[in-house]
Amino acid sequence: MNPELALPMQVTKPHMRRLVILGSTGSIGVNTLNVVRHLNKSNSTHIQVVGLAAGQRADVLIEQAKEFGVAAVAIADQSQRQIVRDRLNGVTVHAGTDAAQRLVEETDATDVCAAMVGSAGLPATLVAIEKGLTIALANKETLVAAGALASPMLREHGARLIPVDSEHSAIFQCLHGHCGGRNDVKRVVLTASGGPFRNTDKLSMADASVEEALNHPTWNMGPKISIDSATMMNKALEIIEAHWLFDLPGDRINVIIHPQSVVHSFVEFEDNSILAQLGAPDMKTPIQYALTYPDRTVGCSEAMDWSKLQTLAFHEPDFDKFEALELAYQVIKTGGTAGAVLNAANEAAVTAFLERQISFGRIVQLVAEALRAIKAQPADSLETILAADRQARSFVNDRMAQSVA
Repeated sequence: MNPELALPMQVTKPHMRRLVILGSTGSIGVNTLNVVRHLNKSNSTHIQVVGLAAGQRADVLIEQAKEFGVAAVAIADQSQRQIVRDRLNGVTVHAGTDAAQRLVEETDATDVCAAMVGSAGLPATLVAIEKGLTIALANKETLVAAGALASPMLREHGARLIPVDSEHSAIFQCLHGHCGGRNDVKRVVLTASGGPFRNTDKLSMADASVEEALNHPTWNMGPKISIDSATMMNKALEIIEAHWLFDLPGDRINVIIHPQSVVHSFVEFEDNSILAQLGAPDMKTPIQYALTYPDRTVGCSEAMDWSKLQTLAFHEPDFDKFEALELAYQVIKTGGTAGAVLNAANEAAVTAFLERQISFGRIVQLVAEALRAIKAQPADSLETILAADRQARSFVNDRMAQSVA
């Protein structure tokens, strides 16, 4: 295992934690603030929110900043800078595409919750690593696009990533207290609900509407993550993230469909023992664990009602229908900037689908085409990774323009 990433260690964190939330107006950010309210009210752990960053939802950001009394905020939409300044008198306001990065650079924080969707959150997360902070990581793209860059930085600066994704949090918790190395781990298995099209045939799924794709049966998430769940690209990203978090090759990372979303993932050891983490499908649980680690305290999420749990079902995923899964293993094998290409191409394709420019079935096709067309380069700098990101987005946009013409 890689201790600088996600192998649990017995550490004592400061009683007062100063937290910056990147993506505070999104689903994870809002739930993080709910957890903070709970923790501060219960007096078990005190967390001071010192910075908030959002993309465009200035009204929500302003209300959050007022409630938590933060000293600094960031808004990516430059046009809303003055509105935020006028309504948050005395609060430092960063604005523009690098606002979140400057917020992390200039704020005295101990912890960062990295919950910005997509590659936009990558620079700010890398700054948090450089500052040696503890990072509650909900932004998959940090490791999908830049795992090769982030790993040595974590070792150099003594930062720690604690996963917030329910699947990676489950594996992290199963490994808590494990004294062996990664060779003791036979494999990790990521569970997947199967999304809204688990029982839909491939042909029908290809023509699914935006509304159908957003209708997740278990989780309440933002639009981008909901579409990723429907294509199972979300699980593909998680495979790549697990590769970096737990220092495991692709052939020791598996996926299984588990519609109830009660078993969040499990670890199988060399002696064939299996440890699994179970809980209600509520993101507040892994968020709270990341914010209080290595301690546990009274939870703010719903407890499991075992009397209502009749069945736990598991079955293998359909790789033919959900082609995104195979792309993940290709990316791990290829290495370099392949992850950045996959992530950026997917972001561009999902945006196009949500804007009703392409069909649902075209999303993963465009990602696969981008991976074939764009040669992977060594991921040795942020500039190289961002260049691959731009190239992948341009490729997807060009292919869409060609199909329209």
